Amino acid sequence: MKGNPVGWFEIYVQDMARARAFYQAVFQCELTRMDNPDPEGFPGMEMWAFPFDMGGYGASGALVKMAGCPSGGSTLVYFSCDDCGVEAARAAEHGGSVFKDKAAIGTHGFIALVNDPEGNLIGLHSMA
Repeated sequence: MKGNPVGWFEIYVQDMARARAFYQAVFQCELTRMDNPDPEGFPGMEMWAFPFDMGGYGASGALVKMAGCPSGGSTLVYFSCDDCGVEAARAAEHGGSVFKDKAAIGTHGFIALVNDPEGNLIGLHSMA
């Protein structure tokens, strides 16, 4: 396997406006609307991409609203943060909930787990 094992992620949602507002507020970024790559195969699909740098480290992904794909799935994605406790607090302030407060994971830094308003569990990781 070459490169990073995760190249993309998709978080499936039912209420796109609520999900976008949550992720933009928690991570203080703007999501960008993406064109539906297959309107005939996936009619009505809506995608909003997280910021990305093709030459940078890590993976990007998108929020996706698509018929037949319920939110609250079992995929867990860890977002890199400066201090995962800060983003966990923002999650709680913007309609989400904290599942696991910031906790040390030895030499690998810290993690926190939060639920977004759609019921998706996401991970937050930081070295401080």
